[in-house]
Amino acid sequence: MKAWDVIIIGAGAAGLMCAMEAGKRGRRVLVLDHGKRIGRKILMSGGGRCNFTNYHVEPGAYLCGNPHFVKSALARYTQWDFIALVEKHRIAYHEKTLGQLFCDDSAQDIVDMLVRECNEAGVTISLRADILAVTELGEGFSVDTEDGQYSCQSLVVASGGLSMPKIGASPFGYRLAEQFGLKLLPTRAGLVPFTLQPEDKEALEPLAGVSLPVVAESADGTRFAENLLFTHRGVSGPAVLQISSYWQPGEQVVFQLLPEGSLAQGLADSPNQELKTWLGRQLPKRLVETLLTREQFANKPLKQYVPKELAAIEQRLAAWPLQPGGTEGYRTAEVTLGGVDTNELSSKTMMASKVPNLYFIGEVMDVTGWLGGYNFQWAWSSGWCAGQVV
Repeated sequence: MKAWDVIIIGAGAAGLMCAMEAGKRGRRVLVLDHGKRIGRKILMSGGGRCNFTNYHVEPGAYLCGNPHFVKSALARYTQWDFIALVEKHRIAYHEKTLGQLFCDDSAQDIVDMLVRECNEAGVTISLRADILAVTELGEGFSVDTEDGQYSCQSLVVASGGLSMPKIGASPFGYRLAEQFGLKLLPTRAGLVPFTLQPEDKEALEPLAGVSLPVVAESADGTRFAENLLFTHRGVSGPAVLQISSYWQPGEQVVFQLLPEGSLAQGLADSPNQELKTWLGRQLPKRLVETLLTREQFANKPLKQYVPKELAAIEQRLAAWPLQPGGTEGYRTAEVTLGGVDTNELSSKTMMASKVPNLYFIGEVMDVTGWLGGYNFQWAWSSGWCAGQVV
């Protein structure tokens, strides 16, 4: 049995960050991953350019059963710390929208940076390593793989969640947490497109490809001003992905297609214009055709509507309701909500309070960020914190 100081399960964002930090402290670190490539989720993120963090990271951008849990890690290793690392490696990047930072060239730049840091810190990375069993050994652990057995003082679980199974996502981390008696919170797909009820799908499917800025609001009052995209399967786009993390089955999502007061202003400015013509100047024309039919709006000059009619149309367009049939699930979800209960973990070190020297970092725990680099920042922050102590 080969002995290591630290074994990290998962060669993704959190695992690699933890490995390089522990290696810098002189720890002998082994990273095990069952996949064929390092950082698979990093490589495919952001359309292949990796939205690696966000200028506006703050605790309020994270969903967690304990909303205070994320504060320590995010304060100790910030977005500015990771940006400094990116700049140290001379990786060109740009801000896209809303503080989202992307590589100019390729997500491979981020993976190469992490691997270089790991190499310089003496970290060993082993791919295609299928783990058969993990057992506690006094103050450490034994990890059995198809290629042999290893022991370690500290074991770090950075195996991710259930999203994107085609690149190897699995429930391994959850099963390991259960094995050691840690509580799990129910998991579900997050940052994921919605599917529609059959009658809505029939009416809205012809709009596939139409996109427009909206304000999406969930039943709990959470709001996001982003773009809505109609697809062949339902609705997507940043507005939908963001609000999906706050949606529960059976609930409606309300979209503000037009700001309140805009139609009344339209009447004042263009009283002779027909409703269809005026709406066609504010919204995609294909959407206008569908709305007139679906909502049974009469099409006539704005001045011919009585105030009550105009108010009803405006109210509908300012709060257009849609009840999703469901989501596309883990297949297309960017993240997994739920996971290892953070009340079982130290917010400073990520160590399980019940099991000394066992750590959970990244997506495997019940921490989910907004779309736009927030989840990568959680990987960097939680990985860094564990890396200081393992």
